[in-house]
Amino acid sequence: MINAENGELRAVAWKEICPWLILYRTFRLAIGFRMLVLSAAAILLTLVGWAAIGYVFSGTDDKQLARQIDETASPEVCPWRTLASMVPDQPGWPERPTIDPIRRVGVELSAPFRGMFGSGVTVTAAVYWLLCGLWALAVWTFAAGGITRTVAVRLARDERIGWGQMLSHMMAKWKSYFAAPLFPLLGVLLATVPMLCIGVLLRTSVSLWIAALVWPVLLLGGLMMAILLLGLLFGWPLMWATISSEGTDSFDALSRAYAYVFQRPLHYLFYIFVAAGFGVLGWLLVSNFAAGVIHLTYWAASWGSGQPRIEEIMASGDEALGGFGGAGAAVIRFWADCVKLLAVGYLYSYFWTASTAVYFLLRRDVDATEMDEVWMPDQGEGTYDLPPIGTDERGAPVAEDDAD
Repeated sequence: MINAENGELRAVAWKEICPWLILYRTFRLAIGFRMLVLSAAAILLTLVGWAAIGYVFSGTDDKQLARQIDETASPEVCPWRTLASMVPDQPGWPERPTIDPIRRVGVELSAPFRGMFGSGVTVTAAVYWLLCGLWALAVWTFAAGGITRTVAVRLARDERIGWGQMLSHMMAKWKSYFAAPLFPLLGVLLATVPMLCIGVLLRTSVSLWIAALVWPVLLLGGLMMAILLLGLLFGWPLMWATISSEGTDSFDALSRAYAYVFQRPLHYLFYIFVAAGFGVLGWLLVSNFAAGVIHLTYWAASWGSGQPRIEEIMASGDEALGGFGGAGAAVIRFWADCVKLLAVGYLYSYFWTASTAVYFLLRRDVDATEMDEVWMPDQGEGTYDLPPIGTDERGAPVAEDDAD
């Protein structure tokens, strides 16, 4: 703002000059209790579902698939403990590289669909990865839909929506959320069928020459599949942000996501880089805060019980405490793990929060849409018909009710 009298610069509209500063708000929104609970419950349900699917496929003859199941979904791998182990028991600077929320969440949630396109994948493995992908998609349809809707309204209108409004939106739009990422995969499947048929010709030397002549056509099909999968790889978080912000359907979400990714790729990468930096700093704070809560609780209790007793309770084995005491120690560790699970929920909450903010920025860059525009359902509005028009004794037009 410039003073009109002497031309003195009195204020700078930083949000207009650097609109990406909206990403600063994502951390505060991501650590909301509702966001953390939704994210923690969703990732726990996702891992439990993957473990159940892995148990069903544990007897497969596919050695590569069996090894992957043993590493990620075997009965020995407890989803609860896997998540809780991501947060240390004591605060401090991490010895291993810091977790990048954007990369980690994106890689984990898209892992089943990426597994379907691995080299040498068998029919059994493809079915396994497909089921895992559909389960994750079903779980996050509701969780991510609620998070992105809440964040979209907060960013655009700075208003809070209650659980009831969020749930009604999720129930009304869940089909669009679920179907949007599947349309590109359906396109890849349709392109695969004719290429599969031509691939049969590769089995013999004579027919191989026939396949060689039409191989450029197959390359065009491969180009189409690569474009579809590239747009899906980078654009699937934007699809759900689109539905939450615009109240639209799967087709509009698909077209907007692909348009934003391919029309503004450098902008998109810049926003991802900035959001990832904020996310790393946020994860350091959240994980150390949760570890501090747990550590200080144990520390205060140790003054009454003694440090050796606290160490016995913190240990995973319960032999020294006996059956009854071991059960009590397990309950204490359960509550400590609940705090850790909420902290892990931040990783996924921040991913969807940042994705919504990035969608707002890309929408502004491509469509020149203001940041404060968001779809809101009509509430309390109805249509009212005009009363019938009649005439009075002098022939003047009046409403019939008034004429009576």
